[in-house]
Amino acid sequence: MITGKTNVIGVIGNPIEHSLSPPMHNAAYDEMDMDYVYVAFRIEKEDISKLIESAKVMNIRGLNVTIPYKTDVIEYLDEVDETARRINAVNTISFKDKVAKGYNTDGTGAVKSIEKYTTLEAKNVLVLGAGGASKAITFTLINNNINKLTIANRSRENACKLIDNLKRECNFDNIEFIPIGEAGDILGDVDIIINTTPIGMYPNVDVDTPIETGNINENHVVMDIIYNPLETKLLRQARKNGATTISGTNMLINQGITAFEIFTGKTPSYESFEKALLEQLK
Repeated sequence: MITGKTNVIGVIGNPIEHSLSPPMHNAAYDEMDMDYVYVAFRIEKEDISKLIESAKVMNIRGLNVTIPYKTDVIEYLDEVDETARRINAVNTISFKDKVAKGYNTDGTGAVKSIEKYTTLEAKNVLVLGAGGASKAITFTLINNNINKLTIANRSRENACKLIDNLKRECNFDNIEFIPIGEAGDILGDVDIIINTTPIGMYPNVDVDTPIETGNINENHVVMDIIYNPLETKLLRQARKNGATTISGTNMLINQGITAFEIFTGKTPSYESFEKALLEQLK
């Protein structure tokens, strides 16, 4: 029951109606008997400047940030965690003692998902895409002692901007670009494949996979950050080829759990998030 003492946490974005964060967080609050509520706020870009002070005035405990405001919101924060600053993207804001501090839990969510199945130590990783999610994931991969990072993307310019930033921020030089159309040819030298592109996302589930899958085999771990559908065409073909596959629900849940910990200081069960998420996706 919502009372005068209920703590408010939310997620901002535009659009935001599709967000699956409220069901996951609220399910965990119920399971843990916590007096919190998690709601979605649709915010227009011109109102971002008012957002942080308004949240402080309303005593909101925390906010998640989704597309398209993960970078725009940074200039209005009081503090930014070092990782989020170097990635230049914030997806979680805590409000403690009227101080708005930004974090990024996307990379952590991806790494936790992969480490459930394999170690990252000394691995060669192929990342498809060079957008916002790729920035967070690649930064975190490098800081988990991978051997080599290859970024496959349609735009060489965008990929090279990301690579230059990673080399500068992480002091890591074993990175290369490859056109995404050629990525299927280098899989013999790759251990882990991560798709950060929207190719295969609902409703366009039957489009071609982002890379040729014929060379994927039982030695590969393949993760797709898309969570709708639960199994993309890329994952389905990789599974048929014997690879270990990781659905995007894993990253969504793990990044949400890390945000939950930042907001409340408590750790929800993975199962509470997963059950609520799967019920929505069905």
